[in-house]
Amino acid sequence: MFESIVYKEWSVAWIHNSKFSKLLQLIPYQYKLIRGVDFYNYCLDIISKQSNFEIKFGEISEVKTEGNKALMQLNGEAFFADFLFNSISFFKPVLKPKELYLLQHFKGWIIETEKSAFNPAEATLMDFRTSQEHGTAFVYVMPFTDTKALVEYTLFTGKLLQPNQYEKELKNYIQEILKIDSYKIIENEFGVIPMTNHKFDAADGHIINIGTIGGQTKGSSGYTFRFIQKHSARLVKNLIKRKNPFIALPAGPKRFLFYDRVLLQILKENKLPGNKIFTQLFKKNKPQQVLRFLDNESSIADELKIISTLPTLPFLKAAIKQR
Repeated sequence: MFESIVYKEWSVAWIHNSKFSKLLQLIPYQYKLIRGVDFYNYCLDIISKQSNFEIKFGEISEVKTEGNKALMQLNGEAFFADFLFNSISFFKPVLKPKELYLLQHFKGWIIETEKSAFNPAEATLMDFRTSQEHGTAFVYVMPFTDTKALVEYTLFTGKLLQPNQYEKELKNYIQEILKIDSYKIIENEFGVIPMTNHKFDAADGHIINIGTIGGQTKGSSGYTFRFIQKHSARLVKNLIKRKNPFIALPAGPKRFLFYDRVLLQILKENKLPGNKIFTQLFKKNKPQQVLRFLDNESSIADELKIISTLPTLPFLKAAIKQR
C-alpha cells in the first residue's frame, strides 16, 4: 500500500568484505527506500480525511487496563477506549534466562558530491570493509543519483558508541572506500533498534502491543517494517471477523524464533564475527533464498541449504545454549 511513496528502488545490490565482493541480483525482490517524512505525511493524510478520527499530540505518561477498558494518560488527561494500540516501550524488558538483548544502532548521512561518484542503479546492502573493533559493523549505501546518496554506518553491539565515533567511521568509509574527498552533508539521521529474543506480550488486558513492543522486530536482523504490515493486517482481519483484535504471537512457524535465538547467541559472544556470517550467507546461497529466510517465509528446504553453508561448530554450541 506504500508503493506510491517509494522514493527509490534497486533490483541489484552489492555485498562486500575485505576479501569478497558480489553484486546480488534481487529479482523478484526489490530493495526499496521510503523517506520517513513521506511515510508520515501519507498516513496522516489518509487519517485526516476520515471523519471519525481525531489526532492529538502530547506526552503519554501511562497506558493500562482499568476494568473492562483501556486507559491512556495524555498531557494529564485520561482517555478510555475498548482497545488501545500501543507502540511505546516505557522500559527495557526484564530478561529471563537465555534471553539476550543487543542493539542495532546506526548513524547515516545523505551526502552530495560535485562530481559523479555513485551508480544510482546499484545499492550496497552490506559493506563490512569498516572497523569491526566494536562488534559486527557494516555500511549500506543507497544512491539516489550519481552525486547524491545515503551512507549509513550500522552496528550490532551491546552498547552505543560516542557520537564522534559514528562520525569518524562514516568519514573513514566515505574517504577510504568510496574514494570521495569532497562532499557536503545534506541530512543526517540516528536510530536504535533492539535486537532481542525476549518474548513480548501480544496484549495486556485491553492494550494491544504493536511495532517493536508488539514483537514485530526480527531479533537477529532488526527487520521491522514488513513484519509490522503483516501484523497490522492480522489485527484488522480479527477486528472485522471477531470484533476484537486479539491474536497470538508469533505468527508463522516457531522455528524462526529458534534461528533468531541462535544467531543472537553467536553475535552476543562474538566468537564467530557477524561479518563472516552474513557474508557467508550471501556468498554460498541465492539472495532470494536468504531474503525469504530473513522475512520468515523460507521453506525447510531453503533453511537446510542455508544452515549447511554456515560453520557447524559455533552454531551447534549456540543452539545447545538456546535449547
